Amino acid sequence: MEERVQKTLAAAGIASRRKCEDLIAQGRVKVNDKKIKLGDKADIDYDVITLDDRVIKPEKKVYYALNKPRGYVTSMKEKGKQVVKELIKIEEKVFPVGRLDENAEGLLILTNDGELANRIMHPRYQTSKTYEVVLDKKFKDYNKLMSIILDGKKVKVKYYRKLPRGVEITIHEGKKHVVKRIFIKLGYKVTELKRTRIANIELGNLSKGKHRPLTKKELSELRQILKIR
Repeated sequence: MEERVQKTLAAAGIASRRKCEDLIAQGRVKVNDKKIKLGDKADIDYDVITLDDRVIKPEKKVYYALNKPRGYVTSMKEKGKQVVKELIKIEEKVFPVGRLDENAEGLLILTNDGELANRIMHPRYQTSKTYEVVLDKKFKDYNKLMSIILDGKKVKVKYYRKLPRGVEITIHEGKKHVVKRIFIKLGYKVTELKRTRIANIELGNLSKGKHRPLTKKELSELRQILKIR
């Protein structure tokens, strides 16, 4: 499928899209042995795309589940911080899908598939996420959970249930600190937060700091949920 060459280069792991635009502007990128300009399109499956006369091949798409421990930031690079990149040693360049607070733990998906990542994060697809929440006191306001208003809009709480040490909650929202804000609104402080599920992908018994590739079945089901052909 034809797409803008800077996007193709970025997807192949060459550099960020902005940097790839610079490479094109510098005249270092060719399609079928002809220099291109910004905005030109090509199909990497049929056209020969080169950078400094080196043929660019599509990067293999990879998908991993990571159990992020507390104390790590959801970033590949951040000065003075422990980042999730330190926990996943693979050849491909991957990035985390969405965020998980530094003091939170649990399931994080890492991939180099931009389309899948964007659909997980985009509000249109209402990707469900499940969290185990420990609070500073016993939770008693279950009847109010389904009618929380944040930023003038009702939060879409899909499901909740009691846990021995708190509450399990499933939501469709992707707003920053949304789980903490839900409980703050009800007069509680979140002391521990763990994400256990994203769509059909479960954390399961994956140890803290460890990662695993998604199975073919998981990936197929996830693509169906996200309406990716």
